[in-house]
Amino acid sequence: MDTKTSSSTPPGANITSKRRKRRNGDDAGVRYFLPKPGSSAATPELGQEVASEGEALIQAFRSAQTFYTLTAWKAVPEVNGGGSPVIVKQAVAPKQVQS
Repeated sequence: MDTKTSSSTPPGANITSKRRKRRNGDDAGVRYFLPKPGSSAATPELGQEVASEGEALIQAFRSAQTFYTLTAWKAVPEVNGGGSPVIVKQAVAPKQVQS
């Protein structure tokens, strides 16, 4: 006799996404760029940098193009709880441009 119960949850609904949308501007260290004229998805080249994600979205929408995000990292040594050295990534804060 089959004793399977039906579930109202669609398949895959319990899978959580590792990507999270950030809407409150907490992307410290992220820089936003429009593509350089003539570049493509196969060979992306960074063009004009814009100040924020919102500005990148608007300009990319207006010109029907993509935009790129860039985060810089550096490798730094750390000693873990067991006393063993490990190499970890550390975000590099962008330098503020003085006007």
